[in-house]
Amino acid sequence: MKFVDLRSDTVTHPTAEMRKAMYEAEVGDDVYQEDPTIIRLEALGAQLTGKEAGLFVTSGTMGNQIAAMVHTKKSDEIICEVESHIYYYEVAGLACLSGAQARPLLGDRGILSAEQIRSAIRGIDIHVPDTGLICLENTHNRAGGTCYTKEGLAAIQEVAAANQIPIHMDGARIFNAATALAVPAAKLTCYADSVQFCLSKGLGAPVGSLLVGKRDFIEKARRFRKMLGGGLRQSGILAAAGILALTKMVDRLAEDHENARKLGYALADMGLKIDVSTIQTNIIIFDVAPTGKTAKEFAGELRANGIKVNEFGEYKIRMVTHYGVTREDIDYVIGVAARIVKG
Repeated sequence: MKFVDLRSDTVTHPTAEMRKAMYEAEVGDDVYQEDPTIIRLEALGAQLTGKEAGLFVTSGTMGNQIAAMVHTKKSDEIICEVESHIYYYEVAGLACLSGAQARPLLGDRGILSAEQIRSAIRGIDIHVPDTGLICLENTHNRAGGTCYTKEGLAAIQEVAAANQIPIHMDGARIFNAATALAVPAAKLTCYADSVQFCLSKGLGAPVGSLLVGKRDFIEKARRFRKMLGGGLRQSGILAAAGILALTKMVDRLAEDHENARKLGYALADMGLKIDVSTIQTNIIIFDVAPTGKTAKEFAGELRANGIKVNEFGEYKIRMVTHYGVTREDIDYVIGVAARIVKG
């Protein structure tokens, strides 16, 4: 059976052009900083985000955790959204690796306001931790792919600068945010001191993320990457796919967003509970409670018809559109979902 896999955009496969580039990649030892393909990828990532330098890391989680390690000291506090990836999905890495405590705030559909952050910054008091970092997720996974606006980011940066607190942006899907807002990614990343973004989600590369920031920040990050076992050798084989991800796959993200909107609005029309205002990018989260089924039951019926999804709670399901999911696939999913809803 052919499956339509909507579990995540992490299931994308590299393009034929990527596979060929990986086979032909010029390589060296990256720990010695001698891999020419890695060097090109890191420079390209820094250029696209308006930063001085970049560092190839194995995953978005590694990039986020290294950033926290560089920016903070033990006993600091990190402001983040309560369902942000760095807090929710990274195995308590902030506490374990940085020795920092998270200060999770409830955002509006995953988005924190400048005033919320201002109110959460600690004062001078021997009883409380120092606020060492502000972490923003853009787009926000668990909120359904919602984006920070430029205005919202500018206001947060103003608060951060006034209190001399750095900002790290978990931009795993920053190019989805840029596509949704019709701006270059650098117009969003300019408000953060460091940014992590994934090459392996909607951009289609098989492995890897980039961490970007000022040159001295990246030099410190390189040391922590080595500590965490991320000192790869002839990793230009992976970087070759990453270069094509950034040069050939960004423009097509709009197609994923269109497919998500079509699917989301169709699910809403069936009577499923979904906030269509959150469908800004390629993630859809909806509630199947009106059908009388649990998420597990609904997902099981989808899977029986060749559709893979993720359960997101007792009654919620997440679907993610991505490279490899066609408009015809979306039509098929809508048809199957409609039959399940009708019983």
